[in-house]
Amino acid sequence: MAAPAAPLSGRATERLGDLLVREGLLSKDNLAKALQEQSNNPGQRLGLTVVKMGLVPETEVVRMLARQFRMPAVDLSRFEVDTRLLKLIPAELASKHTVLPLKRDGRQLTVAIADPTAMSVVDDLKFITRYDIAPVLAGEYSMRAAIEKHYEASEIHMQSLLQDIAAEDDDNVEVLENLEDSLDATVLAAQVDEAPVVKLINALLVDAVNKGASDIHFECFEHELRVRYRVDGALQEVMKPPLKMRAALISRFKIMASLNIAERRVPQDGRIKLKVGKKVIDFRVSTLPTLFGEKVVLRILDKGNLTLELETFGIEPRAERELMEAIANPYGMVLVTGPTGSGKTTTLYSALSKINTGDTNIMTAEDPVEYNLYGINQVLVRTEIGMTFAAALRAFLRQDPNVIMLGEIRDLETGGIAIKAALTGHMVLSTLHTNSAPETIVRLLDMGLEPFNVASALNLILAQRLVRRICSKCKVKYTPDIAELTGAKVKPTTTLGELRFTEEALNNARAKASPEALPHFGTLSLSTRIGDIPFFKGHGCDACGGTGLKGRQGLYEVMFMTPALKKLVMQNADVQVIRDAAITEGMLTLRMDGWLKVLKGVTTLEQVIRETSA
Repeated sequence: MAAPAAPLSGRATERLGDLLVREGLLSKDNLAKALQEQSNNPGQRLGLTVVKMGLVPETEVVRMLARQFRMPAVDLSRFEVDTRLLKLIPAELASKHTVLPLKRDGRQLTVAIADPTAMSVVDDLKFITRYDIAPVLAGEYSMRAAIEKHYEASEIHMQSLLQDIAAEDDDNVEVLENLEDSLDATVLAAQVDEAPVVKLINALLVDAVNKGASDIHFECFEHELRVRYRVDGALQEVMKPPLKMRAALISRFKIMASLNIAERRVPQDGRIKLKVGKKVIDFRVSTLPTLFGEKVVLRILDKGNLTLELETFGIEPRAERELMEAIANPYGMVLVTGPTGSGKTTTLYSALSKINTGDTNIMTAEDPVEYNLYGINQVLVRTEIGMTFAAALRAFLRQDPNVIMLGEIRDLETGGIAIKAALTGHMVLSTLHTNSAPETIVRLLDMGLEPFNVASALNLILAQRLVRRICSKCKVKYTPDIAELTGAKVKPTTTLGELRFTEEALNNARAKASPEALPHFGTLSLSTRIGDIPFFKGHGCDACGGTGLKGRQGLYEVMFMTPALKKLVMQNADVQVIRDAAITEGMLTLRMDGWLKVLKGVTTLEQVIRETSA
């Protein structure tokens, strides 16, 4: 770190943007774009704007500001913060003014600041800390990340959440379904009616919806509470509420979900329906007794975010064409497989939306019913009273159905009835938990179903996974190292032909490549080597929370049951034989589809390796 300089000099007259242009770091056109972006974000400084837009490296912006204001600068990535000094500056002040204590030398405290013009902040710090302040300049983007890292991120986040919710009208969040009146009023008054509890939970629910979270995890440990959101498939910690609020917060969740607040020994399931502004959002609530209190998980079911267009999920044109052909048949079976949370139900809903017309009777049996779909008769499976998938399916067959969707085929009884329905003039859609499309055949046979019936009934099997997308705001080109390629079981000399791609697959990928990847598709062929292909990743920005990833993308393995594949099923062929035959017929495996998404510049090789097998 540079030695602390003299007190701040008078302000320089030349603006930062002009300095960057004069030094050749920024074009006039890009400066105009940055100024326009800055005008859309009142209060945001130009230096942070150009860094977030990826126009100028942060080190160059700091260097320019340091020269402009004749201040010493520091690179926080190379500096170890003395965490004992953090207590000198409150987290709220550090976050609000973007300041961070770095080191103490006698009566002098070195503090990193992002705004070199903030003389009043330096005076405030001197008053609060009782130390002489030596300010040094640091990049605002790095400063915000460092403050989140070194201070209790949960403290800052909880304060901001409570401030946000306090600033809003309490009527903006309304519980639509609630049995609160049937409970003991004195218990409620003691545990959940206090404003901080109500406001904190309302703030959590609204914040999670606004951040696009799919789940909220409320967890109890011996000495702390933890709240995490699952965003784009990854859990991230957002706050640690005070431990003393544990009982009240859990009770509040239970009351909102119409659960028994006195029962803490067994798991419970419920549902919360909230009106947030003009949106109505469902939360599926699950409680689980743990060693230090009940864990509460809320699955967010925001119908406003439900997209039923398969193309937007990234399915390849041939795969989508085969899926639509399979479900357009008047009878037969279509199975969607994959782990929990891989988007199977959404894919089935998308398929149903394509055939949901006035002349079709569609019936579904689900556990649970995640979204209400107009024009479709949806039934909730309740095994505790005998309303199983098999029982629902038997009832459906007496209701003159055209299309039947089962949430899952779990046993021989359900599978046998589904096969019989598919063979007697009904279209049956369902899910299974298998790792690939060919393995689904073996799973059905292992249940005890006859190979002839399976081969006759099946139209198509689709296996899928979800991977995270590269953030479009900070996408950059890079070259993967040998270790990364080895993890994908390829070498730099491996060709696309050796990965069993076809020209059709490459042409389809070329039509959907991202703008960054498209220029390189003109030279792609089956003889192209992996080492000659450009790869992309995100370097981290505000839009993606520094992860380089934002949003999710589907990977699909679609096995259309051709006569050759049906013959193999009747011969009770093993998985590898069926898989090789399907690839010969044009099927893309999950790994191959993942490679196409990497070539397109949509996701990273790391994501594909994590979610698929070779």
